[in-house]
Amino acid sequence: MATITDSLDSLFRLSKEVRIGLQRLGIETLRDLLFHFPARYADSSRYISISNLTEGADVTIRGVIKKIAAKKSFTSRVPMTEAVVEDVSGTVKVIWFNQPYLAKMHPVGSSIELTGRVSAHKGMLSVINPSSKEERALAIDSHDTLFGGIDTGDVLTPIYPETKGVSSEWLRHAVARVFKALPQIDEYLPSEILSRYSLPSLRTALVWIHTPHTKEDALKARKRFSFDEIFSLNVSRQKERSLLSRMQAYAIDPSSVDLASFQKKLGFPLTGAQKQAVQHISADLERDAPMSRLLEGDVGSGKTAVAALAAYLTVMNRPFAKGTKDKQAFGNLQVAYMAPTEILATQQFESFIELFKGTGIQIALLTGSGARKFPTKIASSQTLWTPISKTQLRKWIANGEIPIVIGTHTLIQKSLEFKHLALVIIDEQHRFGLSQRKGLAKKDSHFPHLLSMTATPIPRTLALTVYGDLDLSVLDELPNGRRQVITEFVSDAKREAMYDSVRAALKEGRQAYVICPRIDEPDPTKQSALQATSVEAEAARLAKDVFPTYRIGTLHSKMTKQKKDDAMTAFAVHKTDILVATSVVEVGVNVPNATVIIIEGAERFGLSQLHQLRGRVQRSSHQSYCYLFAEAKSDKTRERMKLFAAAKNGFELAEYDLQLRGTGELTGARQWGVSDIGMEALRNPKLVEAAREAARALITADPDLTAYPLLAARIAATDVHGE
Repeated sequence: MATITDSLDSLFRLSKEVRIGLQRLGIETLRDLLFHFPARYADSSRYISISNLTEGADVTIRGVIKKIAAKKSFTSRVPMTEAVVEDVSGTVKVIWFNQPYLAKMHPVGSSIELTGRVSAHKGMLSVINPSSKEERALAIDSHDTLFGGIDTGDVLTPIYPETKGVSSEWLRHAVARVFKALPQIDEYLPSEILSRYSLPSLRTALVWIHTPHTKEDALKARKRFSFDEIFSLNVSRQKERSLLSRMQAYAIDPSSVDLASFQKKLGFPLTGAQKQAVQHISADLERDAPMSRLLEGDVGSGKTAVAALAAYLTVMNRPFAKGTKDKQAFGNLQVAYMAPTEILATQQFESFIELFKGTGIQIALLTGSGARKFPTKIASSQTLWTPISKTQLRKWIANGEIPIVIGTHTLIQKSLEFKHLALVIIDEQHRFGLSQRKGLAKKDSHFPHLLSMTATPIPRTLALTVYGDLDLSVLDELPNGRRQVITEFVSDAKREAMYDSVRAALKEGRQAYVICPRIDEPDPTKQSALQATSVEAEAARLAKDVFPTYRIGTLHSKMTKQKKDDAMTAFAVHKTDILVATSVVEVGVNVPNATVIIIEGAERFGLSQLHQLRGRVQRSSHQSYCYLFAEAKSDKTRERMKLFAAAKNGFELAEYDLQLRGTGELTGARQWGVSDIGMEALRNPKLVEAAREAARALITADPDLTAYPLLAARIAATDVHGE
């Protein structure tokens, strides 16, 4: 008998094309197939006559096939089936791309039901890639016993996310076969949770989401799976939090450190939000249980200053003598600071050098490219640091001589061991789980405190879910002297005037970013109605026609790591005046002299992502500017761009983004480990809060999920720990 974890091969004979298509959709097991949910439903109870079709409408029509043939499209040679379908009111052309076999399945003269979206194709209305069903019942649709005697009706037709070789029609039939082969599907949510929140059982919810009687059935099923995912994520996070509470960490005494003197080295007073964050961190570090805190703040809000203060508090404390609770009279606790790229790690190394000069604290930089140490003992050196061998640096870190180590992922390699690691600071590493922290603490009985930092504003409901194991501190104020970026949504008619403003800034010695949605020009044989500006083409155009006297560089994800570093370094030291790039510059680089950013195809980015890009030019006291161009000219685009131009706060924009763009389009949704149906729950704060409270109560009562083995297996199987 088939089980839900079996591979598709146990039930299907798959062609190579279908197998490849399923892999693209992430479907390998029977469970994957059942959890590949419909994106929408077409209401086939409301048939529309062909004469009443309108562009953009989702419709179901019935008719007779008058013509049908398999062919290849003229421009791209993609295989396709083209048909003409007729009812009493008229005819319409129907086109299926990448499905030439349909010409044999639906011969001329056969009656057919089609469900899909109406498009304008070559000036005529057509139905493109609809799901299809013959009027006579197919064998696989005769499901008298398919769902235990439930008559699923023929009202709502599920439309799935598709790919080449795998249509919605194929998926509907495949799901039906899986249900027939799986008479029992084990429920993993606790029965008391289902009862308390009026949620359908797993089997019922799967039936309702794939073959709903009514829209209410479909909504109840989606509610079940939305709650399910948020609840499971929170159970995972609360379980991790419970495990951490049992670990032993170094208790750090803030009162023994002259933090006020060190704070003066910053050169500016802390904002109210920074002061509060430092207070939270100090209180966490005093406890002997590991701190787990997320510091969230807009670009330029001063996260590095807070991190430096936390590091200073830590390294100015002494380790405990072995086997006692008494502190030694010598040595320092250690701090590991991990950045996502070598460029950022190097920038933070240089920032820390400026702050820690004169303190006697040694700082090291360790990346894939090499190692450096501050301060240097070479009197003739023109720099404050000296290069050293990685082997020597690892020895000094292992014996505790280097209190602060800054680096990339090299810090969690097995070859690196710390002697008294007390604090780990993670910059833009959205999930840094238990196993990674254990890896860093491998030589010490103490578990490190964790301060995770992000400049990516995300909706509060997402933060509560994804970071359920972390306490949250928010920096929602800009440091004194920083100005708001002047943001303008520019029409094509005003493009030249905008270029004049940019030239004026460049003439004053400033620099500019130009952000493009694409890297290369698209294949001319596959052009769509909307073409995005590409980095390569835009850089060439700007160099030739707009800024011929200025130095222009490019940066995008297809470049080698070395070329990316070279391009960014050249811009940072002002060897180039303009950097044309994709959104790869969204997070990280600090070039205070760059005061202008032009964003082409701005409607292709989420509001939070646009805010991140705008933050690239909010790094100094100079007035900075952000210019937006959109290829789409719709009212919705104008509304979004005006909203962005007026907004000053990234957290506010994250909430707008969730509501305006939709869960399926929310920028970076997949990086949080949340599916589209899980993202739907984030629009409902009450549901998220209910799931969090239920998870917290469950873990409080049963930290190891001993009484809930199926739920424990579900969490382990779906890897919701994010590790």
